[in-house]
Amino acid sequence: MPTNVIEAQTRTPGGKNVNRRLRNSGIIPAVLYGPGKEPIAISVDPQIVQDILHSESGHNSIFTIDVDGSAQNNSMVKDYQLDPVQGELIHVDFIQIAMDRRLQLDVNIELVGEPRGVKIGGGIMDFVTRSIEVECLPADIPESIKVDVSNLDINDYIRVNNIEVDPKVKVLSDPEVVVVTIIPPVKEEEPVVEEEAAAEAEEPEVIKKGKPSEEGEEEEKKS
Repeated sequence: MPTNVIEAQTRTPGGKNVNRRLRNSGIIPAVLYGPGKEPIAISVDPQIVQDILHSESGHNSIFTIDVDGSAQNNSMVKDYQLDPVQGELIHVDFIQIAMDRRLQLDVNIELVGEPRGVKIGGGIMDFVTRSIEVECLPADIPESIKVDVSNLDINDYIRVNNIEVDPKVKVLSDPEVVVVTIIPPVKEEEPVVEEEAAAEAEEPEVIKKGKPSEEGEEEEKKS
């Protein structure tokens, strides 16, 4: 059930200048979509949305949007945009959902435990796939999917089809996709002495003969 409320106000859609003035006032433009309904242009407080996105459920959180005093229940974040330079939230798309209709969405994977191959064997854990796609009712959306990696040795791995999920949740991702694996430790290579340097060290010094000086030539002529 919804645990957060977002207060929103309707707005008149405008161009970049209108949206810039809106952001300068401390709010951001957003759009609320609903099945069989026309999209509603609204404005919201970006901090409230940020709090939802950084909660345990993240972008899969379910909440209420109150538009001009009229509650639009059971909504989720559909998409959002960040400023490419400052990383601030600049636009959000919301979507209304029906609690009796299954959703398809991505859920983050949470690794639990310390792999035996890392703790004892000195291996390196490679977290390959950090989220998987699932299908379930809104009330059954997991905050995360926990994967126990404690028993993994070096060269062991866990695929999507090895993950245990609630029977109410259907996994849609490719079952053969690797989620996490333990790779062998990297061996340090011993320094190799360059052959050229060794050859130079063993080569005897050679005294080069220079061209006879002109004074030496003149003395030979006189004699």
